[in-house]
Amino acid sequence: MFKVTALKLAPKKAGQVNVYLDGDYAFTVETVVVNKLGLRVGQELSERQIEEVKEINLVEKGVKAAFQYLNYRPRSEKEVRQRLSKRGFSDVIEKVIERLKEQGLVDDVAFAQFWRDNRMSFRPRSKRLLRQELIQKGVAEEVVTELIGNIDDGISAITAGRRKARLLANIDYPEFRRRLTNYLKLRGFGYDTINSAITYLWQEIQSEKSV
Repeated sequence: MFKVTALKLAPKKAGQVNVYLDGDYAFTVETVVVNKLGLRVGQELSERQIEEVKEINLVEKGVKAAFQYLNYRPRSEKEVRQRLSKRGFSDVIEKVIERLKEQGLVDDVAFAQFWRDNRMSFRPRSKRLLRQELIQKGVAEEVVTELIGNIDDGISAITAGRRKARLLANIDYPEFRRRLTNYLKLRGFGYDTINSAITYLWQEIQSEKSV
């Protein structure tokens, strides 16, 4: 058995505590772990208990790292798993993911809805390309199919091309068509959809000019 002889706030490490066993520094844990486990000076710990403390601490650090990663935008479960693996939390990924799911921070359906809505609002693209993006991020195919089922590529192509079309309003039709075709191709739209969108947008611009 090992006796906890001191618990000292770690210098230059906010929210962490240095644990001393039998008079010597042993390891550092998050303050939340000290509080959660009720660690105290005079407490005796077996080797197994010490390993349990270290594992619980690693989980807490993993959750903390995931919070920071999720702070920028929602992420898919696959993205979070990859991030945790890169940060050295491979041994506790399942426990960290479980905690995040309990708190509603990892939810592939909610993530896919966010991704779809964000793309359609700010960077419209074809259903094919949107499906590809979501599948690559680990979202289940049945979830993707349901979420993008009502998207109309014709409307999306017009929405995606409208701002670009207005920037090209003062050039002739062949050049307008060439540039807008390339622009919409990069967003995954097919030939027929692009043709229809270009015809619509050209007519729209000419109509605006005549007003």
